[in-house]
Amino acid sequence: MRVCVVGTGYVGLVTGACLAQIGHQVICVDNNEAKVKQMQAGESPIFEPGLAKMMQDTMKAGRLKFTTDLSAGVYHGEIIFIAVGTPALPTGESDTRYVEAVARGIGTHLNGGYKVIVNKSTVPIGSGDWVHRIVLDGVAERQQEIAGFDVVSNPEFLREGSAVYDTFNPDRIVIGGNSDRAISLMQELYAPIVQQQFAADPARPPVPVVITDLTSAEMIKYAANAFLATKISFVNEVANICDRVGADVTQVSRGIGLDSRIGQKFLQAGIGWGGSCFPKDVSALVHTASDYGYDAQLLKSAIETNRKQKLIAIEKLQQALKVLKGKTIGLLGLTFKPDTDDLRDAPALDLIEQLNRLGARVKAYDPLVISNKLHPVLEKITLTTNAEDLAIACDALILVTDWQEFQSLDYAKLATLMNVPLIIDGRNVLDAQILADAGFHVIGIGRPTVSQPARGEWLAAA
Repeated sequence: MRVCVVGTGYVGLVTGACLAQIGHQVICVDNNEAKVKQMQAGESPIFEPGLAKMMQDTMKAGRLKFTTDLSAGVYHGEIIFIAVGTPALPTGESDTRYVEAVARGIGTHLNGGYKVIVNKSTVPIGSGDWVHRIVLDGVAERQQEIAGFDVVSNPEFLREGSAVYDTFNPDRIVIGGNSDRAISLMQELYAPIVQQQFAADPARPPVPVVITDLTSAEMIKYAANAFLATKISFVNEVANICDRVGADVTQVSRGIGLDSRIGQKFLQAGIGWGGSCFPKDVSALVHTASDYGYDAQLLKSAIETNRKQKLIAIEKLQQALKVLKGKTIGLLGLTFKPDTDDLRDAPALDLIEQLNRLGARVKAYDPLVISNKLHPVLEKITLTTNAEDLAIACDALILVTDWQEFQSLDYAKLATLMNVPLIIDGRNVLDAQILADAGFHVIGIGRPTVSQPARGEWLAAA
């Protein structure tokens, strides 16, 4: 099938490349000329495992192209995806300017046969009908007859760092619309994925396809992210209680996660959630509820719990080191999760701001963040190129991002390089006893503190 994807961020670029991989003819459109030239050269503008090679392979096979020409993309596509950003506004609602501009542009260039226009961007509930009207406004500006079109909602459920895998191995595919013709074309588009032809385990049963109305499909996306964010906030709140009563949240999480009604996933306590989806989507759902006269207190509490959780490591540092002014703190990781270079709403940024406010010097090492220019907050810190340089003269380390690399560091050597061998495991992923044997005093989130008995004196000295 002929596909056009407008917008080449995480969702758009991964969607376009994966659809080309399963055999469709795809044109990706973006208005950033430099970015398009980069992609035309086979380079991915984002870090996503497996994406660059897939781009190169499908471009070589002639199934994937990139352009700044929206009219060419619209003319090409039987199915046209809108996959532009919808960032959060200060009010919490989604900024839909880019969706509106693309929808109007599609209407302006709409020609040829029947088209299916797909909302892939996470858009406010009710946007399906709104996009339909905006497209018609664009068509009206031309005053020409068109063959017709329908709008469907096809929300994405991709995790940054495993987006390619998630595309080929989805838990479900959601298609919302009011047109049998449009829904049928979308089912044809996804048939190879539904039948597990590109799955890690082709023996798996077919992927469930949820066919629903536009509004319900839009709500599914928001509800899914809101639930997962709330689940993380819940286990973080449990962790904070564990800290006070002496329980171990990792054991508690395992114990409750074995309940089939609860499940193990997203019960990892730590320093909070960030990224481009959870903060934006939960806030947008709260705002939508308010627009319709409902006070979403549970979701508001999840947001507030997460806001406080991002700074829980500061509280633990103050308990251990007392005054932080003049101390040097090293951050292991900066991105909001591993296997991505995304810093959007990352807990590390809040930590940096607060540590600077308290007079601490901040150093950081992240495998993918190599420039202070990637975010204004990073201009206030010292970036290092490896963990050993990070540890030199530090009074504490905080594990912020659970990169796999951090599991196998030479912690015994790091301890000797530090002023104080203290580490805050902000993701509860390190073996505390191994680190204690290496000379560290180890503080987790909702877990008992671990250190070598002989080294207990260092706290008083600090």
